[in-house]
Amino acid sequence: MAACTPISTVLISSTKSIAPNNCFSQSLPLPNSFFPPLRTKPSHSLLPPPIRSTSRSHSNKAFAVKASISDLPLVGNKAPDFEAEAVFDQEFIKVKLSQYIGKKYVILFFYPLDFTFVCPTAEITAFSDRHPEFEKLNTEILGVSIDSVFSHLAWVQTDRKSGGLGDLKYPLISDVTKSISKSFGVLIPDQGIALRGLFIIDKEGVIQHSTINNLAIGRSVDETMRTLQALQYVQENPDEVCPAGWKPGEKSMKPDPKLSKEYFAAI
Repeated sequence: MAACTPISTVLISSTKSIAPNNCFSQSLPLPNSFFPPLRTKPSHSLLPPPIRSTSRSHSNKAFAVKASISDLPLVGNKAPDFEAEAVFDQEFIKVKLSQYIGKKYVILFFYPLDFTFVCPTAEITAFSDRHPEFEKLNTEILGVSIDSVFSHLAWVQTDRKSGGLGDLKYPLISDVTKSISKSFGVLIPDQGIALRGLFIIDKEGVIQHSTINNLAIGRSVDETMRTLQALQYVQENPDEVCPAGWKPGEKSMKPDPKLSKEYFAAI
């Protein structure tokens, strides 16, 4: 069972066509609760304190995800394509990301493991419950973890009161090879699980939004919906931009020093 850990939200993006060859690292600190503290016997006052092993002392150092920039997807560029097994409607199916190009927007989100705590309550079932709203926006939702399709199936077949998912209205993808998590820059190498990454991909297969939370922090379905609506609005109205917190029906802005004054005068 995956433990969940502290706040650290990052936007990670890159592309092979324009990215430099250098590397970067982003520190993602884990709390003391992620790994149990190392216990030592009381030492005699005349003896030096016992030496603690540093092999798992994550509570005292930041975990750094290091990856070549050219290996990570960049907002504004094509999403890495993949084909994988998934569970949908309690059946095993194949899902290929590129099958949605020209047809639908995609909300692609990653979570660490099946049968964990944040996942069913705040995210997976919440996305399922609001799936009809995303359908109205011509958007498909895809969930991904490194679990097998058999684990996904068992979780779906477990009712919510028992910590399961019950019926889901979208596919859960199996990334047992970890290749999808790696290609989207969310894999934690030494743990072999994915951070809570979320990507909004438009109908052209281009990543338009990405956010990555550390393990303990669930994502907001409301904010995902709002961001998707803002994205679709500016794509339909390319001469306008959406200010912070914009929601449908609210005033947008013109990206022009003079024309934007109309917006600022109204707020």
